[in-house]
Amino acid sequence: MPDTSSDEPTDGQFRSPSRTATVDRLRIYPIKSLDGRSVDAVEIVENGGLAGDREFALFDADGEYVNGKRERRVHRLQADYEGDGARIDAVELSTADTDSRRFAADELVDGAAVDWLGEQVGYPVSLARDPAGGFPDDTHAAGPTIISTATIETVAGWFDGIDTAGMRRRLRANIELGGVPPFWEDHLFADRTHHVAFTIGGVPFRGVNPCQRCVVPSRDPETGAEHDGFRSTFIERRRKTMPVWSGGDWFDHEFRLMVNTTVPPSAWGRSLSVGDTVEVGQPIAVDS
Repeated sequence: MPDTSSDEPTDGQFRSPSRTATVDRLRIYPIKSLDGRSVDAVEIVENGGLAGDREFALFDADGEYVNGKRERRVHRLQADYEGDGARIDAVELSTADTDSRRFAADELVDGAAVDWLGEQVGYPVSLARDPAGGFPDDTHAAGPTIISTATIETVAGWFDGIDTAGMRRRLRANIELGGVPPFWEDHLFADRTHHVAFTIGGVPFRGVNPCQRCVVPSRDPETGAEHDGFRSTFIERRRKTMPVWSGGDWFDHEFRLMVNTTVPPSAWGRSLSVGDTVEVGQPIAVDS
């Protein structure tokens, strides 16, 4: 169970947490649905997301995403990136059954990489690139996603055969926080009519909602094999471990974890770094 003793409100009103979180990990996912990459610092780009995050995305002939939600074979694809920080110069792509192939980043969209990727998923695909804002999962809350290390560790413990590293790969968060108890990040959202104002390293954010999870966390990140009973176990344990500072009208179901955010345009171009401190403010009306 999470330790709620130091953060419990006394009168039912919102309270900023007494504990201070720091950024332990920053992670971007250069090709949507493929492997991520840890960085020490990263710039916030045009839509409030992180530079290099979901910069590339796969599409089928109908213009639909080829991602882990729709295509199980995507989980077999492995990616290793070359470059400095969020800048990707090249990527090595492979599967468990194929040798790695190296492709320069500027050749991914129009080149042999597209043919190779199509062979792996079994039908023609295209790759698109958007360095300005990428292809976020939630276009209404396109800022980086946030979770705590303690949450990842706790949720991994709900399942046999899934360790912390494996759960981290399944959940695919951008910002991982340390120094706080499990589910501390649930302080960063309020109800459907309010966002929570907070800063990371002085950069302003708004916490929007607890992320509604799809089928991806239930699948092995390397094979795509389904973990039996993942969703039902998750919902049961999430309900039982819901902290006093969480819950509320977002939880029409408990298959929610991680926080979706926005970053105001005034902060685009600023940077986040590992070690930055999180300062939590108050809820503000959605339209303010």
